Amino acid sequence: MDRHLVGADDVGMTAALPSGLTVRPAELADAPAITAQMASYTTPLLGFPKHSYENVADYLRDPAIDLPTGSWLVHDGDELVGSATAVKVGNRAQVDLDVFAADPAVAAWLLATASAQAAELGRTAGLTDVLLHMGQLEQDGPMGRLLAEDGFTRSTSIHLMRIDHTGPTPAPEPPVGVKLQVGAPNDATRRAAHQVIAESFATQPGAVPRPYDEWVASRESRSAFDWSQLTVAELDGEAVGVRECSDHFLSSDNCNYIGRLGVLESARGRGLAKYLLRDQFARDAAAGRAGTTLHVDTNNPTPALGLYVSVGMHPIVVTHIWEKRLHLV
Repeated sequence: MDRHLVGADDVGMTAALPSGLTVRPAELADAPAITAQMASYTTPLLGFPKHSYENVADYLRDPAIDLPTGSWLVHDGDELVGSATAVKVGNRAQVDLDVFAADPAVAAWLLATASAQAAELGRTAGLTDVLLHMGQLEQDGPMGRLLAEDGFTRSTSIHLMRIDHTGPTPAPEPPVGVKLQVGAPNDATRRAAHQVIAESFATQPGAVPRPYDEWVASRESRSAFDWSQLTVAELDGEAVGVRECSDHFLSSDNCNYIGRLGVLESARGRGLAKYLLRDQFARDAAAGRAGTTLHVDTNNPTPALGLYVSVGMHPIVVTHIWEKRLHLV
């Protein structure tokens, strides 16, 4: 594992792994064990597991992650006691970190190791600096303190929103001139959807989609997604809105998940975003789903949080986002 520690002294705290523990990279076959370990970590904080098996397995399948060099599993004998990843997505000068370990010493070692690999990813990409990006559950005080001590600063918060469906929900009337293309069976529809996402999230660098071919590959790697779950809204024949759903929380919560909801700036103010939401609520209720969920960034330049509250959604999980910029040599 020494190859993962390149540049560790340059990226923040130094940390030693407690003696007697072993480390190895993750494999797809580890998804059940990682799901259970994450559940043991997040359930005491939230009262329920934050991650479903499908969520974990599809994350491990994502083409953006190189498991042999960008993932770490810490075992105490046969027990998995810590997990972490470092993933650089697309052409962003950002590396997403995830660290889960109840033992502070294990968490510190994983953070230092993942940060060092992030620096290596940045250097390999020819970058002069790279932004480390990591989430911390609001209730997880020890992780927040660890990140602050390592020089991270809080940049925003992400709310997991939910609306419950207790009975039939009437389908809404579409705004004038709007038609929905439910499903993206061909390249042309997928390219139109990708362009809408890119333009509608252009002011949020961390939310801009990967280049088209990488974006398609990432979707096709997921067991909980198929192209029938992508909807394009057309206004007078032009693609202006996108809604992308998945089954990541179907087995765990019987909920649909809206991974992306975007509307071009030129089409805003017509009630299109509310229509896309209420249309999905009606579809989910008719399918017997217990609810519909999505994530929202509270620093979103559009009034997204207010939009979701206005249609009856409420936050059930708050995750603080921490960032740290590494200057590479």
